[in-house]
Amino acid sequence: MRRLLIEEPVTRAGGLSRQVAWLALLVTGIALLLVRDPRAETGPALATLGSGLALALVSVLLAAYALLRVWREGARGLGAAFGGLFLALLVLAYPAYGALRGLRLPAINDVTTDIENPPAFSRSRTAFAARDGRYPPDPGPAARERQRGAYPQIAPLTLDIDADQAFELARKAAINRRWQIVEAIRPGGRIGNGRIEAISRSLVLNLPDDVTVRVHPRADGARIDVRSASRLAGRDFGVNADRIRAYLDEVANLAIAVK
Repeated sequence: MRRLLIEEPVTRAGGLSRQVAWLALLVTGIALLLVRDPRAETGPALATLGSGLALALVSVLLAAYALLRVWREGARGLGAAFGGLFLALLVLAYPAYGALRGLRLPAINDVTTDIENPPAFSRSRTAFAARDGRYPPDPGPAARERQRGAYPQIAPLTLDIDADQAFELARKAAINRRWQIVEAIRPGGRIGNGRIEAISRSLVLNLPDDVTVRVHPRADGARIDVRSASRLAGRDFGVNADRIRAYLDEVANLAIAVK
């Protein structure tokens, strides 16, 4: 008698998912190195990062198909499918968190503590060159109203110290936040306001954003206003508001320490 050999079904999608996930991890890692390198062009680097995320999504779909076959047909390949799924989710975790957070926030990329009279960015040659030849445009009344609704807590910081002291604290806070200070003008002169122009880079992608700080002398002390604008159009995923909150908290803590 001849014995019939019954081959167990094997899903190739599981192994393919794992291979694609490793490729996604490699491409994403290279893309992060490119994005964080100030010498690299931002556009191509972000496109490479997008390719890595797209590969991770493909890996998730392949893993889902493999798991479906394992459940319905008892096919082999469960370990490979779970391995691919784990690696793919590892790549997608942080972008997914940012996307979900961003969907709850308004589509703005410019936030200020003074909606009615936002601090203007410097037009000096030094500041203009540091911003790669761009001047952040005013987003307009509609965007400012969206900011008002989303970030009612973003407000000026008033200190009961003179403007020169407030300026020094504002400058020190910028240094503590590891901002690149492009221009620093003390209060006084015709206008009376002090100004700090700086570039702040995001923690993960190291992308540059533009920040300007205005120190306005008052009879009872000084008022500090901040404006932070992303260079990429569209949504900022709450980065600018977070930056302003952290910076003003830093200034306030420094003010408490010197008293």
